[in-house]
Amino acid sequence: MNAKEKRMFEEQAEIVKAIAHPLRIAVVHFLQAGPQCVCDIAEYVNSERSNVSRHLSVMVKARILSSQKKGLRVIYTLKRPCIFEFLGCITDCLVQQYREDGEIFKALS
Repeated sequence: MNAKEKRMFEEQAEIVKAIAHPLRIAVVHFLQAGPQCVCDIAEYVNSERSNVSRHLSVMVKARILSSQKKGLRVIYTLKRPCIFEFLGCITDCLVQQYREDGEIFKALS
């Protein structure tokens, strides 16, 4: 692996780490519908605003989300909608694993 590849792998890992939490994945799914206020995001994920804000800041730092202040509200937008393709691939992996586990269970019965 050369230096450029290493740097790219490190940056990819940072993005993956930035969404590697169930609440953050829920936020990504919620923002698929468009920009949302932190208050609406907190309600959707059923968590305190302060907790949600900490998670949002991780994703902003990783440049997955952008934020914009509008009056007293902070609006978050998904900057990288291609994240859905990644999450879709993970979902496909899970579905396949469930199928394989079911087949193994049937074979053992």
